[in-house]
Amino acid sequence: MKMKHSVMIAFLILSSLITLAQDKTAAILKDLCDKKQYKTATSQYASNSKELSAEALYYVGLAYYFQEDDNNCLNFLNLSIQKNPKDPRPYYIKGFELNYVLKYTEALACFSTAISLNPKEADYYIGMADSYSSLKKFDEAIANYKKATQQKNCSSRAFIAIPQIYMGLKNEKKALEAYYVAKAGVAKTSDDYSHILSNIGILESKMNNEVKAEQSFLEMITLYPNDFDPYTKLIQVYYKMRDYDKAKPYKEKLYEAHKKGLLVGDLADKFCIEQFPWKDKTVSVYERFEEGAKKDIYEKHIFYVSNAEYKVELKVQTEYSPISIELGGPEFLLCAYKGDSHYNSGVGFSADPKYQHLRAAALEFIEKLMK
Repeated sequence: MKMKHSVMIAFLILSSLITLAQDKTAAILKDLCDKKQYKTATSQYASNSKELSAEALYYVGLAYYFQEDDNNCLNFLNLSIQKNPKDPRPYYIKGFELNYVLKYTEALACFSTAISLNPKEADYYIGMADSYSSLKKFDEAIANYKKATQQKNCSSRAFIAIPQIYMGLKNEKKALEAYYVAKAGVAKTSDDYSHILSNIGILESKMNNEVKAEQSFLEMITLYPNDFDPYTKLIQVYYKMRDYDKAKPYKEKLYEAHKKGLLVGDLADKFCIEQFPWKDKTVSVYERFEEGAKKDIYEKHIFYVSNAEYKVELKVQTEYSPISIELGGPEFLLCAYKGDSHYNSGVGFSADPKYQHLRAAALEFIEKLMK
């Protein structure tokens, strides 16, 4: 009896030491994953899978996940689940892995189990929503993204995924409503907050709610003074409102930024001042930064006429003309390109024309050339 009792005590001590050792290994693996040392984690510990705890197996599976080793990832996650089916984390990562390999229906089962084990974790609902979205079951996807937003510490991705689905479904009204929900739910310090404000401004302007669009872009400029894209969007709002004086200080800001070399991409050369429908086409109007007296011709204002496939069919532009100036004429002539053919309207403008006059002349020329 005493011997049996001693053996039992020894067994319990040994079990405790093994558990402690396993926990230590899991802690080491967690630290390696936190430091993104995934290869070290798998090379040093994967071969001892039979000795690892469920927790340690989970971290090895996680390390394989980030190395995009699908088979080993799923293998170690399954081993972790077998040892401890009550931990939701392996189900969650397994669901993401299954999403990655396009097994969305199987992924749903994993996320469902994870949620049943921990219904307060927002990421589990996001994973399930991603699966439904990939299966084009958008009602279910939206429902789960909404459930995610109702949990504490929900990432901004759930908030912006909902309006993005509505945009894909061409339901701009619902998308705008969802963007306002996202605006209220996402921290202003989030990288996605700018995206939300921008889309609110674009959709409000598209629905002719220019004052609300103005408010959204003004907030962007206040929060992100070094982001110059909102300046161009705000200018377009004011041009749509025909309030050119309001647009002027923001145009000056862009010119100042251009001189300092702060503008990149397409914005380094020109910025959009207006977009509007014309018959079955779209006209996009740009203003180039180039200015002043030059020896060579350059374009200043450009009206692009595009079809429904976004192909430019006609370009009308004001061209700086040294010859016209030499002959005592206007600085800029209204010209056009249609294919390889160049046209001159015979209409001239100063360096800073009144936009309403320029617009009217350009549309008249467009009308003539498109016939």
